[in-house]
Amino acid sequence: MQEELFTSGRNIPNIDPSLEVWHWPIALYLFLGGLAAGILFFAALFYVLGKDKEYPAAVKMASFIPPIALSLGLLALVYDLTHPLYTWQLYTNFRIESPMSWGAWVLMIVTPLSFLWAFSYYREAYANMEAKLKLFSRFKFLNDFEKFVIKNRRNIAYVLIPLSLILGVYTGILLSAFNARPLWNNAILGPLFLTSGLSTGAAAIIILSKSATEKHLFGRIDLGLIIIELALIAHMIMGYYAGSQVQLEAVELIVGGEFTLMFFGFVVLLGLLVPATLELIEIIGYKVPVIVPAILVIIGGLVFRFVMVEAGQLTRYLY
Repeated sequence: MQEELFTSGRNIPNIDPSLEVWHWPIALYLFLGGLAAGILFFAALFYVLGKDKEYPAAVKMASFIPPIALSLGLLALVYDLTHPLYTWQLYTNFRIESPMSWGAWVLMIVTPLSFLWAFSYYREAYANMEAKLKLFSRFKFLNDFEKFVIKNRRNIAYVLIPLSLILGVYTGILLSAFNARPLWNNAILGPLFLTSGLSTGAAAIIILSKSATEKHLFGRIDLGLIIIELALIAHMIMGYYAGSQVQLEAVELIVGGEFTLMFFGFVVLLGLLVPATLELIEIIGYKVPVIVPAILVIIGGLVFRFVMVEAGQLTRYLY
């Protein structure tokens, strides 16, 4: 028997045959970023439209979620980094062709603005909390700072509207920019993640709102976003089937593969179709506890990120 030695580049740890470098922190980061983007967009938009008193949950009550969500998301991102102490190097330059560079800079601007927005409504929306903490009595400089922020609230809103949309799109583009992963290499991911983020943001506002009028409005907004999201998902899947052989193999993971139940069961059915049906019934005039479809939308948005992150890493090009 003649012995032959083969040298191959296959079986590279954490990269080949499948990518295993992004785990739950990245999926959580993408979800929290989309949720924050959705809430900030509606808050800034309704403020600019002069609807802040008519829809207080959207503009004021939900304002505490984005700074917390973005902070937790950034912590999850840094936790997942191999060298977290070098995170600051992202801000030593700006690469216009890099989605990650765009995301880093957008987050650096949006995060402090979200804190300022929440701070401007702190005493108005959370008077009971301030009565207990008495922060403005203990720290006198906060009074002058609050006046300054409130005076510039409209300017902050004008900045937040486009930046929140960019943040929402970025969470999808971050994945679609990885051309080497067929499941991620789809231009629909940017608009899809943005729509999903806006939908989860609307759902969070519904949960926090105490006004029937506001809940009804955002129920209709969320229903419209769900319909758009379903159309984008259908378009995404059709795009895979119209693509190359590797994309056909990639889509099998969510259509007939190991992620089918998670994608169609928890995302499409429980996270989109059931909430849409309940919200439609509520709009028609029947009594429906709106918190149920809102919670399902948020859970569906979270599961969607986990499915796309985990499934996308299993797909690859083979030569």
